[in-house]
Amino acid sequence: MNSETETPRSLREMEMEVEVEGREWMRRRLEEKLQSEADRHGGVFPPERAQSTPPAAEGDADAHRVRPGGVKRVARKRPG
Repeated sequence: MNSETETPRSLREMEMEVEVEGREWMRRRLEEKLQSEADRHGGVFPPERAQSTPPAAEGDADAHRVRPGGVKRVARKRPG
């Protein structure tokens, strides 16, 4: 006998193992359903990705830039 069978497994260990098995079963089941739906509509699943994505427009990048001078405080000081 090896040492694995001699030591009792905790409930947590068994629970984690079953959760992993369940997630994998659900992933496969979802994949099957999505594939059958794509086949029914004549599509390709998963959809093929474009070779490269075009760069973002210059106007879009402006929204994510920090203004010159950094971030300023918004909260007011308490009077006192």
